[in-house]
Amino acid sequence: MNKSSLESAPKHIKLAIDLIMLLEQEELESQVVLDALEVVTKDFKKKVIQIPSV
Repeated sequence: MNKSSLESAPKHIKLAIDLIMLLEQEELESQVVLDALEVVTKDFKKKVIQIPSV
């Protein structure tokens, strides 16, 4: 993905790229990253359910 396509990418794609870069910089084991992402996903899903729709 080149810089101009990244600038026009949806927010979730930009966030995913930022997270991937951050995780790669930490040089963690793959399973550690996957386990952490699972915890984050579960936590955010709980928070989404708790937030009343507007």
